[in-house]
Amino acid sequence: MGIFSKKPQPNSSSSKYKFNEDKVLKQLKIYIDRTYDQHYSTDKIQATEFIIDSGMGEGFCMGNIIKYAKRYGKKAGKNDLDLLKIMHYTIILLGSKDENS
Repeated sequence: MGIFSKKPQPNSSSSKYKFNEDKVLKQLKIYIDRTYDQHYSTDKIQATEFIIDSGMGEGFCMGNIIKYAKRYGKKAGKNDLDLLKIMHYTIILLGSKDENS
């Protein structure tokens, strides 16, 4: 059972994010939206879809999460793009996990 199976709790309009989560989520959405306009997704089916459909999606996503986590702070310094990629592959894994269960 995934975290999205549970009924969402009402959001309090007075809740405040202490770690800028709202801004980070907006930035993540912009990043993900842009990936769909990039060269590797111009076909109707992305390579990631083939990998997930072949049953290797979990390993592929976990491998990329580890790769970008290990690269953070080394290639181009503490690059926000590496962190966005980690989050994107985590979202792909969460989304495909429930779909393939």
